[in-house]
Amino acid sequence: MPVKLLRFFPFLAWFPMSILSVRSDLVAGMTGALVLVPKAMAYAQLSGLPLYFGLYTAFVPAIVGALWGSSRQLATGPVAIISLMTAAAVTPLAVSNTPEYICYALVLTLLVGVIQLLLGVLKLGTIVNFVSHPVILGFMNAAAIVIGLSQLDLLLGIPKGRSDFFLGDIWEMLLQISHIHLPTVGMAVLGLALLVGLKRVPLLAKTSVLIAVALATLVSALTGYDQRDSAEVNVLATPYAHDLIEQFEESQLRINDLAEDIAALSMRQRAADKESQVWMAAGLRHQIELARLETRSQERRYNELLREVRKLRLVFAETQGETKLYALGTLPAHATPQGPVWRVRSVEAGSMQLAGGGDVVGTVPAGLPTLRVPNLTFDAVAQLLMAALVIALVAFMESISMAKAMASKSRQHIDPNQELIGQGLANISGSFFQAYPACGSFTGSAINLQAGARTGMAMVFNGIFVALTLLFLTSWLYHLPKAVLAVIIVLAVVGLLTPHAFVHVWKANRGDGVVALTTFVVTLLAAPHLDRGIMVGVALSIGLYLYRTMAPRVAILGRYRDGTLRDVGQYSSLTTSALVTVMRFDGSLYFANIAHFEDAVLTAVADNKETRYLLVISDAINFLDSSGEEMLQSVIGRLHEAGIEPVFSGLKRQVLDVMRATGLYERIGEKNIFATECLALHDIYQRLGQSAVDDILFAQVKKMIC
Repeated sequence: MPVKLLRFFPFLAWFPMSILSVRSDLVAGMTGALVLVPKAMAYAQLSGLPLYFGLYTAFVPAIVGALWGSSRQLATGPVAIISLMTAAAVTPLAVSNTPEYICYALVLTLLVGVIQLLLGVLKLGTIVNFVSHPVILGFMNAAAIVIGLSQLDLLLGIPKGRSDFFLGDIWEMLLQISHIHLPTVGMAVLGLALLVGLKRVPLLAKTSVLIAVALATLVSALTGYDQRDSAEVNVLATPYAHDLIEQFEESQLRINDLAEDIAALSMRQRAADKESQVWMAAGLRHQIELARLETRSQERRYNELLREVRKLRLVFAETQGETKLYALGTLPAHATPQGPVWRVRSVEAGSMQLAGGGDVVGTVPAGLPTLRVPNLTFDAVAQLLMAALVIALVAFMESISMAKAMASKSRQHIDPNQELIGQGLANISGSFFQAYPACGSFTGSAINLQAGARTGMAMVFNGIFVALTLLFLTSWLYHLPKAVLAVIIVLAVVGLLTPHAFVHVWKANRGDGVVALTTFVVTLLAAPHLDRGIMVGVALSIGLYLYRTMAPRVAILGRYRDGTLRDVGQYSSLTTSALVTVMRFDGSLYFANIAHFEDAVLTAVADNKETRYLLVISDAINFLDSSGEEMLQSVIGRLHEAGIEPVFSGLKRQVLDVMRATGLYERIGEKNIFATECLALHDIYQRLGQSAVDDILFAQVKKMIC
């Protein structure tokens, strides 16, 4: 098959397919779908989108990612960390589960896909190397903790606060632990027991998630776990409860209005900046800051009111022929209570959504996602671009790491740039079919490999099974408890916690340990803005790299007892020559470290007043820029003035090419450039002749065989 054709349509390499291969892929696709359907809905909880968007993300992106990626087992779909990062990017711009929020999420998906596609086409897959292992380690562990904590409200049945400080919201919620909803906790415990127990049964291990979800859903339906109702605020007959709910709704509306105001003011400010209207832009920035200050104030008030709303327990009762809603303990003596005790789930447009039981998935629209073009406006792109870049890189790193892990087992060749193209096309196509950002899934990919998937056709079958679920099985999902989905998420992210890896990194290099710990702490404190942790970690790791290259190790060498040359800084008993100073420079020479090299040379010869030769062992100098060449010209001149001859050994070809092109080679002299330090020392002592007979290195050098 023509190579050019495979480059544009890599899936053609799967063909022709044998019956055995098709059967293996079909079984793997079906097995993966059985696990993926409940997990996709669980991960959608993290994204702030309706739960069925998880199924949409497991449909089109899964198929396209398999067709145009380079891995034959990588499963593309929703994952926990990218779901949470999606929520972190979109939540500041719109309220979760609203049409506006969905609109922003689709734009984000498109941007992520475009960035990945461009990086792949331009063969810039190596850009992910800027995100070092310590950064990923710190980020993944912190994100896993944030993901787990974000599910506490669904596990305990206590509504979570709303502010820009995630850990503060969690703490506020834990302070209300006395108000936990026991049926919700009971369902979570049941889900945990089923998931853990079934996992230990070999025959059921692969389908344990599906079986646990099915059993929990059955229990939910049979026991009436979900009890919902609604009532107008005006039906509340208890005055303090009525006033509390009205104030709560007003605070909620004000926060939403302020978010819209900030978005509109930001758009006007960017327009003013573009047209160089300095005073107008400054005024708008001031208005934005005032709006943000008021938002923080309103969020504090919202959380205070939410604490009181959590405590409300309401009951319907009939008085004088009218059905009213009363807070427990305030029922009139003649009133007759009706039905269960209710909690307030949400308030919108003067209407309260009441819960008498636990939260369930509810109605999932039947049918495939419709084609929907993302509303790509300049303002949306400007607000989401940085988050899209971070998500694109994190998603690709997660995908490529899993693809490489599987490739080592299945002996495939993985092309990072082709994988970027596949992931990019998956997200671009997904954005038109109501999917949020997807990437390679560890769980789905591992199941693919274990189930015997031979080609990407397994993920095509997987996507088809998800489509069949959307078409025919959505009604069965109504009674699925959200608490069980929360348990699925928590169990999934527990595997991301690797505290021992921090110890390993610290032992390997303390600088890297600092980077990992800093990224971990910043990601936790900045939540829900997880991208800030990544950016701080990348900046710190690049800064650490620059610091290391600015001051590479310089060693003055002396004779060890076995005749080798070693660092006198590490071996204080080493003897050094009075006539020949031997120095090793462990780094390339470029503008950032030339001063360090120059100081090291001048200090070395100044410490030894009798030095006649300076031998620079240069095996580690891989690069020489114009600044480094200019500095060497200057240093050589100063050494000559002091009566010291500079000698170099081990210079690389690329360094010698620069020296020849600039005349530095002739300045040093061919007689002073050697392949090894052994040859250099032999020649130096031949030149020194009788004057070196008593030198400490002379006898040893004579014995050297070069």
